[in-house]
Amino acid sequence: MALLEKWQKIAYNEKLDQGELQRFWQRYFLLEKGVYEQLLTNPDEVVEGTVKELADKYNLDILEMAGFLDGINDSLVTPNPIETMEEDTKVSLAFDKANLYKNMVAAKADWLYELPMWENIFDEDTRKALYLEEKKSGTVIVGKKVGRNEPCPCGSGKKYKHCCGR
Repeated sequence: MALLEKWQKIAYNEKLDQGELQRFWQRYFLLEKGVYEQLLTNPDEVVEGTVKELADKYNLDILEMAGFLDGINDSLVTPNPIETMEEDTKVSLAFDKANLYKNMVAAKADWLYELPMWENIFDEDTRKALYLEEKKSGTVIVGKKVGRNEPCPCGSGKKYKHCCGR
């Protein structure tokens, strides 16, 4: 069984009571925050190694590292093969800074996108712009409704009710 599958069985176990699951995630989020603090302190350093080597480097167990890799994968320059990775799979943590910030905003992970390390990566205006860009990306803007007696927007010259409004 691949590491990601094992991680998901533990992390999304519906048989655990809510309190236990909540404690699991609180502990994991603290560990995750610690890894991001280290990564963001030197954001241009390309961190590579096997899953086991990186787990040892960041003081995580193998499954916690699999969970971390799952979470950061969409923000990486080159995604890792998380579906099939094992302990000896070579992975990279080279991330796109803007993409990582926006993904943290999308995940509503304020404990991550408000880390003080971001201040050394992006100025306040850039962080605000990235934040708004991500928040607006999920906003649907509905255009003005065409009245039945108005000219058809397709450009035919007919009234909407006699053209596309049928």
